[in-house]
Amino acid sequence: MPSEIKITYYSAKYQKEISDLIISIQRSEFGIAITMEDQPDLKEISSFYQIRNGNFWIAIVDGAVMGTIALLDIGNGRGALRKMFVHKNYRGKEFGVGQKLLDTLMVWAREKDYEEIFLGTTEKFIAAQRFYEKNGFREVQKEILPSEFPRMAVDNKFYKYLIL
Repeated sequence: MPSEIKITYYSAKYQKEISDLIISIQRSEFGIAITMEDQPDLKEISSFYQIRNGNFWIAIVDGAVMGTIALLDIGNGRGALRKMFVHKNYRGKEFGVGQKLLDTLMVWAREKDYEEIFLGTTEKFIAAQRFYEKNGFREVQKEILPSEFPRMAVDNKFYKYLIL
């Protein structure tokens, strides 16, 4: 069991660890042919996510990055949940890393007066879909996504969360 799970804001000193974690999950675990070049936001986390009412958080376990989540402000009280990844050794209820990351994002979203949060994922991320649904996200058709929503080429399932 890890000594402590700390959720904190993105800091540039974790840039490489964040990129390595995300790319390894996408490519090695799920076989998605995606590179850093396909995700320019990972090279510019501060200027891409930490602007307006957006932010990027990381989960630190025993000094290492074991999880990430981001909220991109897309305007009009709407956000896009992005880059939710948890190291395979820290997934599930036992550790609660994913839940802590999502809870942190939701507190922020309420404080910043968001009304809706959208997300896109791939059909390969079955456990992630169950997690989002358990947390109140409802699947929606891509046609209802706001025009400002940034779609990744690999995304083929979309969700929406209404903040009450």
